[in-house]
Amino acid sequence: MHSPASKPALSLSRVAIHGVLLLAVLLYLVPLVVMLLTSFKTPEDIGSGNLLSWPAAVTGIGWVKAWSTVSGYFWNSVMITVPAVLISTAIGALNGYVLSMWRFRGSQLFFGLLLFGCFLPFQTVLLPASFTLGKLGLASTTSGLVLVHVVYGLAFTTLFFRNFYVSIPDALIKAARLDGAGFFTIFRRIILPLSTPIIMVCLIWQFTQIWNDFLFGVVFSSGDSQPITVALNNLVNTSTGAKEYNVDMAAAMIAGLPTLLVYVVAGKYFVRGLTAGAVKG
Repeated sequence: MHSPASKPALSLSRVAIHGVLLLAVLLYLVPLVVMLLTSFKTPEDIGSGNLLSWPAAVTGIGWVKAWSTVSGYFWNSVMITVPAVLISTAIGALNGYVLSMWRFRGSQLFFGLLLFGCFLPFQTVLLPASFTLGKLGLASTTSGLVLVHVVYGLAFTTLFFRNFYVSIPDALIKAARLDGAGFFTIFRRIILPLSTPIIMVCLIWQFTQIWNDFLFGVVFSSGDSQPITVALNNLVNTSTGAKEYNVDMAAAMIAGLPTLLVYVVAGKYFVRGLTAGAVKG
């Protein structure tokens, strides 16, 4: 037990830790605050005011112009991200299920080779992916980007599901087999109901990676099929005339809001899912 004299020391240390964490949070949020304030300023206000100053006259014209510019690309990102996330998560779940509970000869080697996909830089797959999309007739299309993201994300989703499923007791699966349950019955009736934490991890991970992707978007898309990250880059770097920083900042906020909302709403499930399969049994 701690003596009474040690309680003030503990309290001071706790205050110091919280003070450091609060300072780190404030420093981390400064760019976000600057973006948000700037997006509601007029160009004249931006030119004459401080970055952290409150807008002299709050206006939403920057948001209106930004949305009119990037709205089509925003929905492109939605049409790319949603199917790619769902497909890669579903296939990853099946892969992890097979590799953890229905092992076959060479399954460990197959899993080891699959893990190389987690360490391949994006740049190494650009040429083979471009060749494949060209042969399939999917070059410069949203469908092509969906395929690229599904294939690239399978290594990660398979790894997540496999490591989660090895923590499920083998006796549970053996009992189901003795009762006559087959491959898909066990997966649907037993495994999937237990998979909510890791499904959330994969959904959040894939959503973040795909929505924020720029390299695949700029290489494998063009014109009206581009995702919002590419459109945002084009908006910032190809503006003509006077620079409208309020429009640029509003567009950046629009591009970042979906991932921010995902983490605000489901961030706690991400942490729980990552630790759910940490202990066997």
